[in-house]
Amino acid sequence: MTVEAHLNGLAQSLAGLRAQAPRLTRWGGVLARRLADGGRLLAAGNGGSAAEAQHLTAELVGRFRDDRRPFSAIALCAESSSVTAIGNDYGYDQVFARQVTAHARPQDVVVLLSTSGRSQNLLEAAKAAREAGAHVWAMTGPAPNPLAEAVDEVLALPGEPANVQEAQLVAVHALCAAFEAALPTSERRVS
Repeated sequence: MTVEAHLNGLAQSLAGLRAQAPRLTRWGGVLARRLADGGRLLAAGNGGSAAEAQHLTAELVGRFRDDRRPFSAIALCAESSSVTAIGNDYGYDQVFARQVTAHARPQDVVVLLSTSGRSQNLLEAAKAAREAGAHVWAMTGPAPNPLAEAVDEVLALPGEPANVQEAQLVAVHALCAAFEAALPTSERRVS
C-alpha cells in the first residue's frame, strides 16, 4: 500500500467520524453527568485499541485541555496482573469481563474499543457490563459486527483496521473535548 492510499483510507474513516460528531457530543454530555455524580469510566481494548483505552482514561484522570478535578477512569487492559491472572485461571476471553463484574456499577460507563468488533474478550465484557447495569459503548470498525450488536451504542467507522484505529484516537480526543465542555462550571477549575 502506498502512502497516498493509506492517507486516502484515513480520509474515508475521518469522514465517517465527522458524520458521528453529534453522537460524540451527546456521549460527552452523558459522561460528564455520570462522572460528576460519582460514576466511573471503564475502558478496554486489545493491542492498539488497548493503547487508545489507556489514552482515554489518562485524559479523564489527568486532563484534556481544561484544568479541572480528576475523574475516575480505569483502563482494564492496563491491569497487567489482573489480565494475566484472569487469563491463566479463566481464559483470555474473561480478562475484561471479570474486571467489569468486579468494578462496574449502574452509574458507570464502559467503553470498548475494537477495529474488528469481533474480539471475544470484548464481547464477554459487554455482556458483563450490561449485567452490571452499566451503560456500554463501543468504538468499532465497520458495522454490522458482533460488538456493535452487544452494546447500548456504537460509533462504527468505515475503513481498514489501521485507519479505523487512527480515527479512534481522534474520536477519543473529540469525546474528551465534549466531556470537558459539558462539565458544570463548578467542575472545570481546580482551586
